[in-house]
Amino acid sequence: MNSALGDQIDRLVNQISTIIVGKRPQIEDCVACLLAGGHLLIEDVPGVGKTTLAHALAVSLGLRFSRTQFTADLMPSDLIGVSVYERSQEAFVFHQGPVFTQVLLADEINRAGPKTQSALLEAMEEHQVSVEGQTRALPEPFFVIATQNPSDQLGTYPLPESQLDRFLMCITLGYPDAKSERALLSGQDRREAIHGLGAVMTPVELLAAQKVVQAVHASEALLDYLQALIAATRSGRWFVEGLSPRAGIALLRAAKARALINQRDYVAPDDVQAVLPQAVAHRLVPVAGAGRGRIEQVRAMIAAVPVP
Repeated sequence: MNSALGDQIDRLVNQISTIIVGKRPQIEDCVACLLAGGHLLIEDVPGVGKTTLAHALAVSLGLRFSRTQFTADLMPSDLIGVSVYERSQEAFVFHQGPVFTQVLLADEINRAGPKTQSALLEAMEEHQVSVEGQTRALPEPFFVIATQNPSDQLGTYPLPESQLDRFLMCITLGYPDAKSERALLSGQDRREAIHGLGAVMTPVELLAAQKVVQAVHASEALLDYLQALIAATRSGRWFVEGLSPRAGIALLRAAKARALINQRDYVAPDDVQAVLPQAVAHRLVPVAGAGRGRIEQVRAMIAAVPVP
């Protein structure tokens, strides 16, 4: 394990923790998600710091940042871009949309209609967009950090399963504890504090760290445990439908990133257990009569599956 990289990741988490106070576990999940090369969904009520967290992550990683407010009248061309006839050039010229960035904050993604939500699918999966018969590559690295309000709020559309599956992790921030909230009330405005942050990691260093994540060792016993958990999701006891192979691969990547954050070059069962609820709960639907939410059902399944 490269101790310098471990220290750098620790500084990254510490810096973001000065903005999002009292939420270190959630910040570590976010960093693990990006180190694993995945997209992040943050689901919570308005006003708990979802947008601020996304902005702080982008600034601390030295990445170009673009924010798009998703609304019911947002069109796919507003996101991807459009060709406009330029009289001076006597030709149509493509004008890039906000998706051509390194971190796209899709704010309140579930307030846009399904057509606009689906416009993100190719970008999230292939890191490219197809416009007017031409494929255009997106910058590297490319991340989507989306926020969404609870689905029971007015003016929201549920994300389709195909899009939920593109998000490596889904986290919830929740309300701060009393001590953290006092710090927010008595301190500097957190959005203003972001402007004083420096980049802890460059885009080149981030891409290198992602390669280190891929090299983290997963033993045969660990893979046996991972497969046992995946099989449990497909058993019909816990969930209506189980995890897909793509979800299993994503889960392993997230566990490797968590091991790197813990400054280890191998994956332990604790790493898998730590990321499992955030990496799979949004992809699964509990069986009827379970009496638990998705997160609680995943945790109950973890407790029931023995570690080899």
